[in-house]
This record gives sequence, structure tokens and C-alpha cells, in this order.
Amino acid sequence: MSWEISGTYLESCNCDAICPCRSVGGRRGGRSTYGICLGALSWAVQRGHFGDVHLDGLGTVMVTRYDDDEPGSPWTFFLYVDERAEQRQRDALVRIFTGQEGGTPRRQFPWAFKASDMLGWRAAPIEIEHERRRGWFRIEDHVTLRIRGPVADQEPVTCLIPGHDREGEELVADVLHVDEGPLSFELSGNCAYEATFAYSGPA
Repeated sequence: MSWEISGTYLESCNCDAICPCRSVGGRRGGRSTYGICLGALSWAVQRGHFGDVHLDGLGTVMVTRYDDDEPGSPWTFFLYVDERAEQRQRDALVRIFTGQEGGTPRRQFPWAFKASDMLGWRAAPIEIEHERRRGWFRIEDHVTLRIRGPVADQEPVTCLIPGHDREGEELVADVLHVDEGPLSFELSGNCAYEATFAYSGPA
């Protein structure tokens, strides 16, 4: 199945800014700040299709956890897909963002190229606003991210998930709240990151 999607990306995790996992000034990243990384990632699809299924205007959010000291550092994650999507669109988003369809995600999504634990997925009312330096997203009482502002005087920063070929900007989160069973935490003043993305899969 031939597919491609593109749009904007915003994430936050419990690391200190600038997140040490990222590449900064061309220097490769390393371990997370605290060894255990807790985060929430969001994608706003501006244009996209999965075969003949159109994905324009839909959102996806993932909440995550991994431990640098666990062998292979597998990711544990839960995926939310836009409840406005019809069933075929939901299925397409799940297959793309879990890496089941291969292509770009199999090279850029750690939960796709590692042995990882998917706790599940569900359709949800996702609200996303990726305004530069002031972005936010929310899923009812389950997930909230609000951005405080950018990190001052930063070198070029890139991240594997949206792609090291795309320069983004490191931010500071005002609040990051997640309430999803074992993936539940509340943070403030931690790191965040915004960029664009473009993923595709083979015909």
C-alpha cells in the first residue's frame, strides 16, 4: 500500500531542556536526563493518504515511557487517534503510527524499530494547536500539553522522530499532564520540541 503524510509535530517529555536525546549543533544525542523518559507526542496531519483513504486534517497523540537501563530500552506506549476519523482512516493512522506499514517510521520511530509494548489505542476527541512557540494539545482529562516558550540562544536542534533532516526548535513546557493507567504523570518546566514531519511508505 502506497501512503504518505505530512504536517506539524509537537512533543514534550520529562527531560530537562534542551533534551539530551536530541542532536544539538550536529552533535549526536545520548541518554535521557533521568534515565527513565516519560512523554507525549502529537502529530497534526495537514496532507496525507493511505492508498485511497484521505487523512488530511486528522490528529494523533501518543503517550510513552522507556528506561535507558532496560535491555534494548523498549518503549511502552498508548496511541490516540482522532475520533472524527472514519473507521478506515482510524485503521490507517494506527498502522502508520505504530510502524506496521514500514517505510519512514521503521527508521524513525523507536517503538517501531525496537521490541516495544503497545498498551492499546482508542479514538478520542483530540484538540491540537501547533502555533509556533505557543502550541498545545489536549485529550479531555487524559492528556494536556501547554508550551511556555522557547529555549533562549539555542544551536540548531533536531530530533529523530520528525527527522534529523528537519530543524526544529526546543521549547519549555508550562504543563504536561498524562492520565492513562500506568502511563500517568504531571510535569512543569520540562523540555518540549516542535518541528514539521513527512513520512511515507513503499508502494
